[in-house]
Amino acid sequence: MSAVSQDTAVRTGRVARTFIYLVLLLFALFYLLPLYVMGINSLKPLPEITGGNMMALPRTWTLEAWKSAWSTAQIGVSPTGLKPYFLNSILMVVPAVAISTIVGAVNGYVLTKWRFRYDTIIFGLMLFSCFIPFQIVLIPMALVLGKLGLAGSVPGLILVHVVYGIGFTTLYYRNYYATFPTELVKAAQIDGAGFFRIFWRILLPVSGPITVVSVIWQFTNIWNDFLFGVSFGGTSQPMTAALNNLVQSSTGVKEYNVHFAGAILAALPTLFVYIVAGRYFVRGLMAGSVKG
Repeated sequence: MSAVSQDTAVRTGRVARTFIYLVLLLFALFYLLPLYVMGINSLKPLPEITGGNMMALPRTWTLEAWKSAWSTAQIGVSPTGLKPYFLNSILMVVPAVAISTIVGAVNGYVLTKWRFRYDTIIFGLMLFSCFIPFQIVLIPMALVLGKLGLAGSVPGLILVHVVYGIGFTTLYYRNYYATFPTELVKAAQIDGAGFFRIFWRILLPVSGPITVVSVIWQFTNIWNDFLFGVSFGGTSQPMTAALNNLVQSSTGVKEYNVHFAGAILAALPTLFVYIVAGRYFVRGLMAGSVKG
């Protein structure tokens, strides 16, 4: 190939890359536009929103809407703000994610390295649970929580999300562990290692990528859940249910700046998780996609 042809190919490649980047930038700006609108309007006094341009920057910058959404906004019948519900979500999400991830890891380990009769049927049933709509399990779950005395409590919500999430975490770990050499497990058994020792010393140390996937998936689903929180939360409702109540409790003039601030507060944890660990999410999914 001549030097002229090479130079032309290089220029064409640069033009193509520039065009792709511009298109991606355009889509990114379009996708982030709602977040921009919520952000700038949460920093405005209410008259600037109702009597001005919602796309314009604030003439008067203020954090009063954020303070009101966090601690003084009226939710239901009392001015409690989102703070106690944020704590409810934290108390619900952390144990539910941890328990469902650990159980899913053990299930994946058993279903790949300790094969037994009907193990594929059991895995199929657990996989089927991933496709059951939330609405179908509301009445049976309400009956179970009532029998256990957990209705309207944070432990009850933890149980709901653990049960619903085990199918997903088992699927992730099962596919991931299926790519791990079974010979290493058999060698450890010959050396006298038991069930939990093999899991703790051999499989768990290499489970970082799929653990990130499981944690991000479970955290996002549980934190953003609304239906279970409203149905089973009672006096211990999570952040999403409280945000809905905050919007519905406004009477007269809608406090859009407070609503925007509350929506951002509710979304901050999931945004933080994806910003910090989002790049590992796809890596973890691809790590278990070769075989299984």
